[in-house]
Amino acid sequence: MIYIIRHGQTAKNKASALQGRSDDPLNENGILQAEEAGKWFAAQGITIDKVYSSPLSRAQDTAALIAPGIKPVTDWRLIEMDYGPYEGMDLRDPAPEVLEFFSDLAHNPAPGGMEQLGSVVERAGDFLESIKEEASDKNILISTHAIAMKGLLEYLTPGANGKYWPAFIGNCSVYACEVSAGCFGIPFEIYPVGK
Repeated sequence: MIYIIRHGQTAKNKASALQGRSDDPLNENGILQAEEAGKWFAAQGITIDKVYSSPLSRAQDTAALIAPGIKPVTDWRLIEMDYGPYEGMDLRDPAPEVLEFFSDLAHNPAPGGMEQLGSVVERAGDFLESIKEEASDKNILISTHAIAMKGLLEYLTPGANGKYWPAFIGNCSVYACEVSAGCFGIPFEIYPVGK
């Protein structure tokens, strides 16, 4: 089984700043969110066998709080979308081109300098295919970011056609996906946070 989690809250999340690849740590609330998610996994009797994480500290620290004692294997394909020149922008007052992009993520191309969503899905799919075999008999935790997580979910859902791009995924929300006979199942949300 694959479990995909978005990292806990950071100061930039709380401030509604566009946070991509800047390496901001979890804030106090983010630590609490990750600890609560860890307690939830334990209460469900879910034992994590292996952890993969984005190389950014907020994702690694979230994974460490959920699966203590298991060193995360970092993989660049799990890093957040590259927002380029828009990194750090206040989302309460976005640039017009960013507002247009976020108004219909499934159909509007990202502004110049940003990574395109197709690239996010491509690297997410490449990562998932690389762990497919081991995920068929292990519980694997993937700790990542909102847009990167949506890329994973888009890849895992045939015919999604952008269904996940506008979806809200709160900090420390968890989706699960069964892997059987070399095939991915359809992911489903099992631990919603922040709704």
